Amino acid sequence: MTLLGFSVIALWVIVILQLGVIFALARQVGILFERVSPVGAMMSSNGPDLGTAVPRLALANLNGAPVSLGTGGRAQLVFFLSTSCPICKALLPALKSIRGDEAKWLDIVLASDGREAPHRRLIESEGLGGFPYVLSPELGMSFKVAKLPFAVLIDPGGKVVAKGLVNSREQLESLFTASETGIPSYQAAIAGLSS
Repeated sequence: MTLLGFSVIALWVIVILQLGVIFALARQVGILFERVSPVGAMMSSNGPDLGTAVPRLALANLNGAPVSLGTGGRAQLVFFLSTSCPICKALLPALKSIRGDEAKWLDIVLASDGREAPHRRLIESEGLGGFPYVLSPELGMSFKVAKLPFAVLIDPGGKVVAKGLVNSREQLESLFTASETGIPSYQAAIAGLSS
């Protein structure tokens, strides 16, 4: 066997070993994702403080009657989204499920800004006709929304009870947990344990 033949065999052995190592690492990463508990919504210090009344705005609804926040005696979840945000679109099925599960006490309002046409296409393609859908730059500015997807939970009395950046259903549901427990965020709970 020549030196060239030996080199080719050695390189193939190395490639096969590397593929095995890559597979093992990928499997370990998957196991870590399963074991790590979900972290709650990342609360923002911007916008209205928890416990403060939401700004009174009359908001035009792309799907029907105008929307008013903090009125009507029901809790509201305002979900800020963008038509170009893949995470926002991935959370839409979770919002539909939450709307069905929590219909007795919660209304979900979708909020964004920009031109109406892309939002009409999103409403049509994702089947969002049953949600109040508002386009209001003033709403986003009043809550000082800097990153998406962002959600704000408003109690029936019109006060902000939880808010934060949400990237998963677990983070959305953490807003409800924050409302029930009075602990505004996962970060606040950890800070309380360490003090």
